[in-house]
Amino acid sequence: MAEHDFRYNLLNPEHTLIECRALVPGRYQVTGNGGSVKSGDVLLVTLKGSRDLSMRLNVDKVRHLINPTGQWVAVAQGPVFTELSILNWQVKCDGCDKQLDFEFAVDAALGKKAHAPAAETRITELHWQNRNGRHLCPACQTKDI
Repeated sequence: MAEHDFRYNLLNPEHTLIECRALVPGRYQVTGNGGSVKSGDVLLVTLKGSRDLSMRLNVDKVRHLINPTGQWVAVAQGPVFTELSILNWQVKCDGCDKQLDFEFAVDAALGKKAHAPAAETRITELHWQNRNGRHLCPACQTKDI
């Protein structure tokens, strides 16, 4: 079991993602080139419309194509989005006023009530904390504020 990184920001021409599309929520068809992808592997792919968000897909099955050489088509499991939406938000550190501009993914079918929990999850991924309703950057987390 290997992990293959097909995020756009790598710009590796021998190891490229050609297409990633949802077949049904949580099930994806991925076409790529290079990487020797096998069943059981993990693919990291950039979310469409995002600067830096990616998702992890677990490969169920893969078919290697004869022509063009090195190309493959895989079916994989991943995050369940009925309607993917990429949102941009900002948060200020309550300790030092540092501002974090970030984007996060949310299932738009869940409505606005899903925005805040998805944003908080992304803030945590970026190593910020929410302590009693106060957002703290990594530097201020070590201070007793």
